[in-house]
Amino acid sequence: MKFFIMGGTGFIGGPLIRQLIRAGHEVIALVRSRSRLESLPPQASPLVDDPLKQGTWQDVAGQADVIINLVGRPIMTKWTKTARKEILESRILATRMAVGAIPPDRAEQMTLINANAVGYYEGSGDIFITEKSPPGNGFLAEVAQKWQQEAEAASEKGARVIIPRFGAVLGSRGGALAQMLPPFRLGIGGRLGNGRQWFSWIHMHDLVKALLFVAENNKLAGGINMCSPEPVTNLELTRTLAKVLNRPAILPVPGIILKLVIGGSAEIALKGQRVFPEILKKAGFIFDFPMLETALKDLLGNGNSS
Repeated sequence: MKFFIMGGTGFIGGPLIRQLIRAGHEVIALVRSRSRLESLPPQASPLVDDPLKQGTWQDVAGQADVIINLVGRPIMTKWTKTARKEILESRILATRMAVGAIPPDRAEQMTLINANAVGYYEGSGDIFITEKSPPGNGFLAEVAQKWQQEAEAASEKGARVIIPRFGAVLGSRGGALAQMLPPFRLGIGGRLGNGRQWFSWIHMHDLVKALLFVAENNKLAGGINMCSPEPVTNLELTRTLAKVLNRPAILPVPGIILKLVIGGSAEIALKGQRVFPEILKKAGFIFDFPMLETALKDLLGNGNSS
């Protein structure tokens, strides 16, 4: 198949492109800057343009079998008024451009896989969350819902639309794990808040494998949770990471301190959600790294799977 990747040089984009190429697919990657071209595998065809604006790149995207949109400003930052605006607009505009790239006469032959997040859902504590669970409230849930609504416009054209809702993606080259490692390696890591909040996560290897799985399975559409079937509490995460690193984890971070440091985005770490990938499991997807300790050992050992 021919894949058109938006956000191809990002944290997820790079491993995804390598996985698609290994599987024998043709890949065209939209890149904002020529300075990022070196990060692409040589087998990928680069296209330099702005995913937030209309352009000739949309004509190229419209000839693909699958468009995968991963564009979005990072959310783990202080949620200032400007940051909130950029977090929402980057996702809405990129998705709108992706939908606009789908020609009506080819729509039924195309699939749009448009990234999203488990922050879409209502619920915290021990609530068991699946794809059937209701949407939530708050800034992150609002972003996820508006993001999805933009993508669903492609289904009105006749395209198959998949909304992968990512848990915290654990990879060896960035993301949540990169933020956690420095204090833990220094032996000053610890639980966040009371530690009872759930952490829904996925190994990068399983995430890119799942994205390819849903692209190739024409029976799947709609919202699909992409997270390990074994979520853990923050306390379990803390203890497991400390064990893998062979470091102590004795300095808890009070919730009020975390909020002072990173502002509104502390909600992600302190609230937590217990999310399960019911659709993937029923479709027969096999996780290679369902357990956190095994995933962390792989990532912190050689990182080849990410």
